[in-house]
Amino acid sequence: MRTILITGANGFIGKILCKRLLKEGWDVRGTMLPNENAATFVSGVRPVVIEPLGVDASWGHALAGVDTVIHLAARAHVIRETSADPLKEFRKVNTSGTEHLAREAVATDVRRLVFMSTVGVNGNHSGGMPFTEFDEPHPHNPYSISKFEAENKLRRIATEATMELVVVRAPLVYGPGNPGNFLRLLKVVHRGIPLPFASINNLLSFIYVGNLVDALKTCVAHPAAAGQTFFVSDGDDVSTPKLIRRTAVALGVPARLFSVPVWLIHLAGALTATGAMVDRLTRSLTVDSSKIRRELGWKPPITMEQGLMETAEWFKDLTHL
Repeated sequence: MRTILITGANGFIGKILCKRLLKEGWDVRGTMLPNENAATFVSGVRPVVIEPLGVDASWGHALAGVDTVIHLAARAHVIRETSADPLKEFRKVNTSGTEHLAREAVATDVRRLVFMSTVGVNGNHSGGMPFTEFDEPHPHNPYSISKFEAENKLRRIATEATMELVVVRAPLVYGPGNPGNFLRLLKVVHRGIPLPFASINNLLSFIYVGNLVDALKTCVAHPAAAGQTFFVSDGDDVSTPKLIRRTAVALGVPARLFSVPVWLIHLAGALTATGAMVDRLTRSLTVDSSKIRRELGWKPPITMEQGLMETAEWFKDLTHL
């Protein structure tokens, strides 16, 4: 039985990943903060206490005997940022903390580290062509800058050591348990709130959490994954209005869409301090996931329609519909 360490094991992606690996016979360790409750972890996961990610975290006890690390934990998007220097805080956790973990992993003979990165490393909109692994990165905010810098540090460490590195960049992840933007979309669509996006002509890539977990598992095991960077997605890019219509079908409610000129939507976003959200809903952000399909033989096991249905069922249970 091989041992794997999952950072962020108690998060949205981490819990589903842990269930999958346990089912397949892995000995799974999951990191937890000192103030977390071990009882909230997936049954079968062995929790290990780690101080908040940073250069002072002690990893020796967590990494002893570990074959593979999947690094999910990060300082993610902060809704109400209070730091005077957000980039410094993101770098402390996502860049320096990740580098420190990798060096500790090398010292304990970890075979492979799979790093969860983000499409934001390439930018916040892709224009008329999807991003590929060969495009020049253009990180656009403190979170994506810190992730890009972490990728570079990890690659440098991997070239100096025998540890194998795999970088996975994902677009927006949806599925049961999603605490972020997709949950807000579900609430808005279910309430029947009219949305002014009927005339938006963009394309967006998404990945269902079960598909992402399957891709991560493939990156853990496949020999050809070593040293590679992969984009992953459902492979079913949709426009904003099409996403809303599909979500409405999954929820069993009508999609209430109407047309407003795009310039007016952007003006409203600027006046209401929701410009970033408007950009995400009106611009194209797509990725080409053909590399992982071609080189590792991976394909998403769940269609977007199935993923949306499972997400809708979770939402109905959550809200007692």
